[in-house]
Amino acid sequence: MDGPVYDRPAISLIAEGLGPHGVALYIGGSDGARDLGLLRRNRITTVVNCAVNLDINFLQAEADEGDLRATGYADIRYYKLGLIDGEGSPDTMMLGAYYILDGALRQTMPKRETYPFQDGGNVLVNCRSGRSRSVSLVALFLHKQQPHLYPTLDHAVAVIRAKRELRPDEWFETPKPMLYAAARRASEWIDTIENRKQTQPC
Repeated sequence: MDGPVYDRPAISLIAEGLGPHGVALYIGGSDGARDLGLLRRNRITTVVNCAVNLDINFLQAEADEGDLRATGYADIRYYKLGLIDGEGSPDTMMLGAYYILDGALRQTMPKRETYPFQDGGNVLVNCRSGRSRSVSLVALFLHKQQPHLYPTLDHAVAVIRAKRELRPDEWFETPKPMLYAAARRASEWIDTIENRKQTQPC
């Protein structure tokens, strides 16, 4: 169930200087993610959609033909993660989401006609409202990528809550506890996968 509707920005700048291209990372909801003008004004070239129950068509392709849907590429690179906003997603999906977001920031595009994307450009992580799934993933990402700035998941979430303008009366579900728990578990797995020594509690 969607939470109360507040007058917050469609997208919110969360962090800058990430990845080899030094990009900015935003969080938003569906209204921000589908607004091409807003994306262009903020130099957002990549959208990472966390939500299983939200699809966005960025194609500038030919129309559908009967049962065949339009295919092609768009101005926006688009990644779809498919997390449930609550119970139901295996914790491993949060781990996969972390590496997909990391890959989206680090990919270097081939210089071929079939890859009409430039390297760099800012990244938007979205879900339906930009309050829970996106917050969990971005908190995990910032904690693992910039531990000197975000030494714990709790610290990363606190920063995101402020920058995303999430009010205290909604903190109990921003992010939802099961998604926060999945991020904590993923943090431990990342340490194991990457042979990191965990010096701080996540």
